[in-house]
Amino acid sequence: MKDYQNILFPYAYNILGSAEDARDAIQDVLAKYYAEPREGIANEKAYLIKSVINQAINKKQRRKLVPSSEVWLPEPVATESADANVYLKDILSYSLLVLLEKLNAKERAVFILKESFDYGHEEIADILSITEEHSRKLLSRAKARLFKPGESQRNPIHDAHTNVLLQNYIDAIRARNMDKLEALLAEDIAFYADGGGKINVVRKICTGAPEVAELLALVYHTYQLKSTIRFTEVNYQPALLFYNGSRLISCVVFDISPAGDRIVQINAVVDPEKLKNINS
Repeated sequence: MKDYQNILFPYAYNILGSAEDARDAIQDVLAKYYAEPREGIANEKAYLIKSVINQAINKKQRRKLVPSSEVWLPEPVATESADANVYLKDILSYSLLVLLEKLNAKERAVFILKESFDYGHEEIADILSITEEHSRKLLSRAKARLFKPGESQRNPIHDAHTNVLLQNYIDAIRARNMDKLEALLAEDIAFYADGGGKINVVRKICTGAPEVAELLALVYHTYQLKSTIRFTEVNYQPALLFYNGSRLISCVVFDISPAGDRIVQINAVVDPEKLKNINS
């Protein structure tokens, strides 16, 4: 048996934004596939990819919509040692996964298949049982929702300069040096926190450098002062993991400006369900 769990994972995860839900979708498809007659299937891998994509779409469509006052962030996947799992190269950056929550499930699937896996519209139409024209319309609509006119998808930044930026960020918060901290943040920075309804967060959404800086200092000195902090990479973006002893309490993922000198978005995942697999 081929390693279908790994092969299928990026397709399901990119559509669902949840590693746990992705594994469930894959398990459902594989269980059904191996339990039923398989005559007439010429390409096993292509058949399973198609089945998992559609299972993920159905699962995504069934997920209860998140009210506008709430924040739902994707489940983070550690990519620091992604070379050990070649299939992780196909998972999307964290910032793009956050953006994709603006789309419905089919728009999201078309965008992912075309832009991330380089499928043609004929292939996408076959997988989703739609026409090629419909596939093109879904892609056009998805791009219009995701990007401003003239804007396009950009690759996340994570290099040696990023680590220096984040160390300065931590130092400024620890010292309550608000001027230094604000200087590291984009003027229109956005902060999002997802407690999953299980952990109360100080604020779910905060925007603007002065307001976000105040919030970051408050959260750190109230809840994270004794935490151990580890630098890592999540979905190919820089991240900080906060531990109380051996327990992971927060994963904070950063989106860095193209120039590499400002933090433009901070996504704080504190939902225990979304943190339980980050080190596995």
